[in-house]
Formats: sequence, structure tokens, C-alpha cells
Amino acid sequence: MTLAPTSAAYLESLFSLEGRLAVVTGASRGIGLAITQSLASAGADIIAVSHEMPSGDSPARAAVESLGRTFTPLAADLSDGSRVAELAAELAAHPVDILVNNAGTIRRTPAAEHSDEDFDHVLSVNLRAAFTLSREVGRGMLERGSGKIVNTASMLSFQGGINVPGYAASKSAVAGLTKALANEWADRGVNVNAVAPGYVATANTHDLRRDAERSDAILARIPAARWAEPTDIAGAVLFLCSRAADYIHGAVLPVDGGWLAR
Repeated sequence: MTLAPTSAAYLESLFSLEGRLAVVTGASRGIGLAITQSLASAGADIIAVSHEMPSGDSPARAAVESLGRTFTPLAADLSDGSRVAELAAELAAHPVDILVNNAGTIRRTPAAEHSDEDFDHVLSVNLRAAFTLSREVGRGMLERGSGKIVNTASMLSFQGGINVPGYAASKSAVAGLTKALANEWADRGVNVNAVAPGYVATANTHDLRRDAERSDAILARIPAARWAEPTDIAGAVLFLCSRAADYIHGAVLPVDGGWLAR
């Protein structure tokens, strides 16, 4: 039976991920945990990757299994190139329908004091791991003629930031990588897009939120007048992973409370 485009069932089907297998990196907390919950709530089974992902009980496992979906935990240090290669090969052996490259890190130091080690570490996690996983998992998607890849960019994909040169460089590159892959893979059934979060209430912004002066200055710039919650980002990711976004390729979607508009 063909569903009418105006029916509730049709609209629900646009956002259903029933029967899909999704990989989420950085899935143990914050934005990654919220994304994991969101995709599972839409029907996806989950492979959850994190540096410290326990094999037993975890908030991510509890959330996914409570929704009746399968949960597979994988621990991986994404700053370690050899471990990323192993992880990519392991994931490529599965029929992955959705890959969310969410894992990220940040080092806050003025540019004149920003070490090569910090710069390389941030780019390894934020950029190189995303490329390696996209390449290896994406190859299977191309063979099957379908798949969704969503990268986590940043509002610093559009701006330079302060005291985070490695992070700003990596997130600008993530936006470029997203567009490059979309150019090659869009006509082969694979959607590659990114979300660009603004200021989100997570562990990465803990110190900023504790600094009353800096926090007030940030809030004064955000038209929505609040920090984002991880669920705000997760909703945008769910959209990009769904059939509703089938004609969206190479987009870098700001989820920033209007920051970039001001």
C-alpha cells in the first residue's frame, strides 16, 4: 500500500530508522550519547564507539536496550592511527547504514603557545579519524548504493575562535571534507552532511560556563539566549540520517541558537 504524502504514517516513515545499523563515535556522553538515544528511538541498532566505552553496563547501553534495539560497544582511542585503522576494518565488516563521526577533542591555548603535539592530537581525533572511518565504512555504502554519513563540524567551521587554533583548523577541514565526499558520493546513493553545533552545555564547555563574564558575553550573542542542550544537536542529526534528508548533500547545518545570524 502506498502511503499518502499527507498522512501521519507517511510523515512518521520519513523519520523511521527501523532496521538500520548506525555507528556513533564519541557515544559515551554529551552530544554523542544524545545522538545515540535519538537514533535508537527512531529504530536503529547501535554500534557505540568511545575512548572509554565499557563492555558492560553504561548509560548508552541502558538507553539503547530500553528501546528494544541492539547495542554493540567498541572502545577506541581515535588519536591512535593504528587503532583507528583496526576499528575501520572492524566496522567495514558490518552492513553499516549510518555513520555519525561525532567524536572530538579540544585543546585551549593561545596560538603563540599552542604546541605541535596539541595541534596534531586535535587533528588526529577530529579530522583524520573521521576521514578514515568515512572512507572504509563509506566503501561498503557505495557498494550497496545507500548510506548516510553525518560529521560533527562546529560554528568554528565558519569562524576562527579564540585560543583554539587546532580545533578551528580541524573543524574547518571537517566542513571541507563533508563537501568533498558529497561531491563524489551523492550520485551513488550516499548522503554526506554535517551539523555545526554552537555553544553546547557539555564537558568541553564546562570551564566557559563557570566563567561568569565569558558565559554572559556568549549568551548575549546568542539570539535564543541559552546554551544548547545535547538533544538540540541530536534532533538535527536524526533529520540528516532520515529519508526526509535524502536530497540534502554536502550541507553544514548550523545548530547554534542563531549565533551565526547575529
